[in-house]
Amino acid sequence: MNLSADEQAALLELARASIRAALMGAPEVAIPEIAALEQPAGCFVTLHELGSHRLRGCVGRLDAKASLGQTVVKMAQAVLEDPRFLNDPVTVGELADLEIELSVLSPLIPAASAMDFDLLQDGIYLTCGDRSGCFLPQVARETGWGKEQLLDRLCSEKMDLPASTWRKADSRLFRFTTLVIGPAPFVPH
Repeated sequence: MNLSADEQAALLELARASIRAALMGAPEVAIPEIAALEQPAGCFVTLHELGSHRLRGCVGRLDAKASLGQTVVKMAQAVLEDPRFLNDPVTVGELADLEIELSVLSPLIPAASAMDFDLLQDGIYLTCGDRSGCFLPQVARETGWGKEQLLDRLCSEKMDLPASTWRKADSRLFRFTTLVIGPAPFVPH
């Protein structure tokens, strides 16, 4: 999906406003009437600490069942409930020390094999039985992991399965690309 600079800015502000509203118990924010935001798309919302880049939340939806605007609102609210941070939730007071990033997803494409993805450009979504896990393309770029290590870590860290699960015949890999918006300071200067 291609979005203009103004559409990307509107999407970032929608995510910021949704997070502020959720933290303050305010009503859900209105989605701007912009045609691009009405297209169906999956999206992830990620929060990091400025400077240290320590993760403070990352939640998303892979499917494109709702409009991009609706998905951003829901994922911006959901990032505050990332299970990894329930004991240390994001607060209104720390918003000025955070950066926000949006990853707008292309549709999922079935991979011909477990190694059929571009390590630096594709995100991966793996299913095996009733378990599934996903890594955005940024993970490989930020960690420097190779394909096998990325798949091993996906199985062990995201799916809570043995690292080699991706090698099983009943495992299915899907790939996708993202349009990354940000990272940008949560509180614009």
